[in-house]
Amino acid sequence: MRNIIKLNENWLFVKNCTDIAAREGINVTLPHTWNAEDGHDGGNDYFRGSCLYVKTLKKVELPDADCYYLEIRGANSSADVYLDGEKLAHHDGGYSTWRVDLTGRIGDESALAIVVDNVPNDTVYPQMADFTFYGGLYRDVNLIAVNKAHFDLDYYGGTGLKITPAVEGQDAKVEVEVYTTDLAEGQKLIYTIYDKEEKELQKIETTDKKVVFEIKDVHLWHGRRDPYLYCCEVEIAENGEILDNVCNRFGCRSFRIDPDNGFILNGEEYPLRGVSRHQDRLGVGNALLPEHHAEDIDLIMEVGATTIRLAHYQHDQYFYDLCDEKGLVIWAEIPYISKHMPGGRENTISQMKELVTQNYNHASICVWGLSNEISIGGSDDDLLENHRILNDLVHEMDKTRLTTIAAVSMCKMDDPYLQIPDVVSYNHYFGWYGGDTSMNGPWFDKFHETHPNIPIGISEYGCEALNWHTSDPKQGDYTEEYQAYYHEELIKQLFSRKYIWATHVWNMFDFGADARAEGGENGQNHKGLITMDRKYKKDAFYAYKAWLSDDPFVHLCGKRYIDRVEDVTKVTVYSNQPEVELFVNGVSIGKKTAEDHFFYFDVQNVGESTIVAKAGDLSDEGKIRKVAERNMDYVLKEVGAVLNWFDVVEVEGRYSLNDKISDIMKSKRGKLWFLSMGLQIKKKMNAGKKAARSGEKKSGGFDVDLKADGGLMEMMGGFTVLRLSSMMGMMNVNFTKEELLKLNKKLNRIRKPKNL
Repeated sequence: MRNIIKLNENWLFVKNCTDIAAREGINVTLPHTWNAEDGHDGGNDYFRGSCLYVKTLKKVELPDADCYYLEIRGANSSADVYLDGEKLAHHDGGYSTWRVDLTGRIGDESALAIVVDNVPNDTVYPQMADFTFYGGLYRDVNLIAVNKAHFDLDYYGGTGLKITPAVEGQDAKVEVEVYTTDLAEGQKLIYTIYDKEEKELQKIETTDKKVVFEIKDVHLWHGRRDPYLYCCEVEIAENGEILDNVCNRFGCRSFRIDPDNGFILNGEEYPLRGVSRHQDRLGVGNALLPEHHAEDIDLIMEVGATTIRLAHYQHDQYFYDLCDEKGLVIWAEIPYISKHMPGGRENTISQMKELVTQNYNHASICVWGLSNEISIGGSDDDLLENHRILNDLVHEMDKTRLTTIAAVSMCKMDDPYLQIPDVVSYNHYFGWYGGDTSMNGPWFDKFHETHPNIPIGISEYGCEALNWHTSDPKQGDYTEEYQAYYHEELIKQLFSRKYIWATHVWNMFDFGADARAEGGENGQNHKGLITMDRKYKKDAFYAYKAWLSDDPFVHLCGKRYIDRVEDVTKVTVYSNQPEVELFVNGVSIGKKTAEDHFFYFDVQNVGESTIVAKAGDLSDEGKIRKVAERNMDYVLKEVGAVLNWFDVVEVEGRYSLNDKISDIMKSKRGKLWFLSMGLQIKKKMNAGKKAARSGEKKSGGFDVDLKADGGLMEMMGGFTVLRLSSMMGMMNVNFTKEELLKLNKKLNRIRKPKNL
């Protein structure tokens, strides 16, 4: 029988080392990453290099078997495996399972060495993206001991078992195909189907490697409403002895994506409204334990999501299992992201083969993602050919699911690469990265009108929020209040358009992006509905819960915003109940109903008040306090910023760095000023490229050209100049304090039009 031995304990770890004979290091337990701290502390200086892991394998401690395979479930980004000094394997791609055949090579006491690196290169994805590429052996490492006759362990990390259910009326046909190694004459295959309670339903004994079961009155997998799973086990048997076995759960369901009616599950409209998920967390990086995955799925279930986009890479098998169990519809993708690399085609193909092979049996997965924002620099013939190859590959490997892409906002609606996948989604940040919130719905209406036969979704949207607060939220202020307002508006616009096949908030959790220097806490992307440590649910979390969850609740917003200067302050309550009553110091100030689940109250702000929101037997409580001056603890202070917004000199009726670019462009002199700034940016970018060519250290952050096409200009219009200068820092374009003050002085000389 098959034995799987975890090899997570007692690894020698040597940082910044490729010498497999080195023995001076520290003892670590897997999962492990060397970027658990520096991967999200800011500065874009987290360690990217090669590190050594060494473990002793003792033959006497291993079960007797004909064959042994080393199974590595995640080594980011590339790795080499050595046994007793001999190199056995190399693997590129940091998010999938892969195996190395150790048969006949393990001595009485053998040194297993794995050199892992996350060094920048131009052939392995990802290389440019807004998240940290944590290095390490950050998932389980196993030893699989099997009989000479066993289910295939060599093909792209798969299980050797492929289950394809097809629903036909009230019944289902389930095709089961296996891939075996060294199956001998006299050995047979025993296929068994079990129901959810592990009751045996059907059994087939044969030598055929493909069989078809018929399940009468099939119990469908129906998303969160009824995530019913069957199980299929296949055994290799000889003379009554089981030599090897594999098993997988599966679900029977049908689905399609309609350009007018969205996602259809088992013949019923089933709106996909959910979130995206990055796998890392504070102080842990990507080296997650099972309890971390379980906590994440529980939080996603609490918000009421019906779908998850698992960005931007293959996630842990345990998490896909949880998605099957909970009934979440999944978008799974490879990290073909941001920058198309002509030398990376083979890596996109191998990562896609691994993704599909290893995850084919998961009922939750309905779409395979080909790429994310890959056309940010425009589409060329090589990029288009790469997408056609991947699209054809997926359809050849899996005839039951659809393909999709996540296109960046600036990608024009007539871009030919939108015609390649089966369905399309866009990453839009109108209301955060330029534009305003009102632009979102109309943009989708225009796309739907232009391409009535292409299902359109939104794969990313969101804005950043930290523990900053205001009663007058504005785009770009990083307050919890603006994030709540933004999502209120987006919920109303997106959820009312049934043709949008899926919506995925960016992001469920704050995540590591070490190049980021925004919002006053560098090193993270703070667009999450929940903080990176999973300890605080931002108000926007409850806006979605009000729309998506059936679990009764009431939530009083602004609990972290106590000190307020205004005499009358706005208090917001989110609830999925029909009516909310608000009490101030025990006195009711009225009841309100709200079809949109967002309840707004005006509250007299005198002294210190206890605020209680009630909906039936449910209640939530907070406090507000009247103060004479704004509490500066609530005001954004950029860490390491050249200038903060409150340091900028403003002149009444004149422009400053705190004005939006769209407003500055309304003035003729403002346009000339902006053109001069653009020339400075271009000059700095050219200098940066020249430095990179001369061999200077190049950042692992963004490296895109600033193109003044209509889409980008429309996005940039919502930035203040100061915020744009901060964002440019992530593209290695940096302004000194003196340069910014000089730019501001010039703006102070330009009068604003009277209508501003």
